[in-house]
Formats: sequence, C-alpha cells, structure tokens
Amino acid sequence: MTKVVADISVSLDGFVTGPGAGPEQGLGHGGEALHTWALAGDAVDREVLTSATDATGVVVMGRRLFDVVDGPDGWSDEMAYGADLAAVPPVLVVTRTPPARMRLAADRFTFVVDGIRSAVAKARAMAEDRDVVIMGGGETVRGAIDAGVVDELRLHLAPVLLGSGTPLFSGAVPRPLRQIHVQASGHATHLTYRVD
Repeated sequence: MTKVVADISVSLDGFVTGPGAGPEQGLGHGGEALHTWALAGDAVDREVLTSATDATGVVVMGRRLFDVVDGPDGWSDEMAYGADLAAVPPVLVVTRTPPARMRLAADRFTFVVDGIRSAVAKARAMAEDRDVVIMGGGETVRGAIDAGVVDELRLHLAPVLLGSGTPLFSGAVPRPLRQIHVQASGHATHLTYRVD
C-alpha cells in the first residue's frame, strides 16, 4: 500500500538549510553538513539511504528545491535523488508557475500548479504501491504535514548547529507524532514518526 513519507535532513536547531540558500548555494552556508550522512556515511547511513531510495515510487518537491536541483550545481547522472545512488523516480514539483526552460530531462518532472494536496493525490496514483516521498524543501514538507497528507515523517538529525537558515517547523500546526523507529550513526540520528 502506498505510504506518503516526508523525508528531510535537519540541524539540531531545526534548520533544513543554512543561511543564504538558493540555486547557487543550495544548502546555504554550512548546510552541507546536513547531508554528510548521505554522502560520506557509515553502514547504518548507507542502509537508511538505500532502503528509502529503493522504496520510492514518486518524489514530490517544492519549486525552490527544484530550482536548486535544476541549477548548474544540481542533480547530475552521478548525483541525484538518493545521493550517489542517482535514482530516477518521477518527480512532481509544487509551484504556481512552471519554469520556461530546464536543464534536466523534462520528461522526468511534472509541475503541479494546484497545491500540495493535488500533488500528493497525483503522486499516490502514480506510485504503484511504492512510497510517495516529499523531500522538501522545508516549506513543502511543513505544508504537507499541515495539510494532513503525510503518513510518516523521517528526519535525519545532523549533529550541527546552523544558527539560521530555513526553519522546518516555524509556524507549523500543532499535532501529535508517534515515534516508531530510531537509528543512530556517526553522522546522523535517523528518526521516524507516524503522523496522527
């Protein structure tokens, strides 16, 4: 059965990017530390990454993240969804305005202009009993949780304090979560919550 998973790396102080994030510097100043677990992780990190990537049927992301992914230093044949696993699931991008042109293969990306609920519904229909993964950015993950369309939240808690950047939960709708799994490595604590 298809499960909708919000999956994102976050600093100890609650940021999903460092300050100054944008297409030229996707994770902002110091934000690279958020993804150390995915790029230079140990056996625990590799298993977490591989398992999640293999289970993914469709990816949902916001427009700001798409602009980073499609930017000159974004995804490539060697580095894409799933870090160096470079998986190629279909991607739905939540946006008000699709881009006029793109660097990446256009047949892999679909632009959804009628909101996160619509994007998740479309992704569920496409996923064929695999996971729908909402990978970010922070506003898209928070919006999906607030909209009540997320079944599971996976946080990869990186041992870094960024001080500022893009907050994950600032202004979020209060709701209970049920912790269902914890795995620790030398680079992150991988936390899984059921969203009630």
